Amino acid sequence: MPGYDSSRSRLRLADRHVRVIARLAERETPSPELFPSLGELQELGLVGEEGELSPLLRELVETLAAPVLNISVEITGEAGPVHHGVVVGANSVIAHEGWPGDEESEYIPVEPSTLVFELARMVCLRRGGAEQPSADRVVSTVKALDAAFAGLDAPSGDAGQDRDTVHKAVTDAGTSGESADTLTELILALNSYWRVTVAWDGEHDGGHAPMFRSLAVWDCGSRGYWIREQPQEPILPGQVTPDSPLELVRSDAGEVWRKLTGLIPEKAELGSRA
Repeated sequence: MPGYDSSRSRLRLADRHVRVIARLAERETPSPELFPSLGELQELGLVGEEGELSPLLRELVETLAAPVLNISVEITGEAGPVHHGVVVGANSVIAHEGWPGDEESEYIPVEPSTLVFELARMVCLRRGGAEQPSADRVVSTVKALDAAFAGLDAPSGDAGQDRDTVHKAVTDAGTSGESADTLTELILALNSYWRVTVAWDGEHDGGHAPMFRSLAVWDCGSRGYWIREQPQEPILPGQVTPDSPLELVRSDAGEVWRKLTGLIPEKAELGSRA
């Protein structure tokens, strides 16, 4: 069920609720499959009997109607994938955060000056990595990574045996030497891997064009942060195959912060409608 917390202007909404609000904001009738979601919003008091939107939704509606930036934060951890994000409007910024296994996200307004802090918090950026491997770079293939994860699908409960399983999988897939050793350590230490993508309406050859910047990172806990350079972002559907290269470069929290900051376009990069 959707919810509203007036003390912090927080909203709990599923994508289906957001679609209802967007339709009503455009003075359109939601499609029949959205009627149950409309009823839930009416029960909460966010939508009136005639489809009028509550003033409590004004900031969210204005931001979603004309976004300057759309930022997607995709995180995959032990509990599976979770999606967060930020929508930057002309006058306000709305962050939304999901929860594993929950269809609803929390929407909350944030100060524009804290945008990078919000992104860093969403990906749980922190200092650490005291036990980083000696190698600075891993060169392998997607096939080796898939084989390693397949080998861990039935964990033995024995750390040493898990390590042997992963190491054998990556070497059998063609990765050898220091890269095989380091990739094994990183897979076993992996807390999560995440990707932040910033999209906006820019200009190219005198016309409007969609622009993207992305950053993909492995959070390997005590083994530190590793930026995934290959496959290179943004990845298009069907672009990655088992033989695609996998390249990871060692990083730290400070460099990841700087790269997150670098994802945000300067004002001159935004389209004239921004």
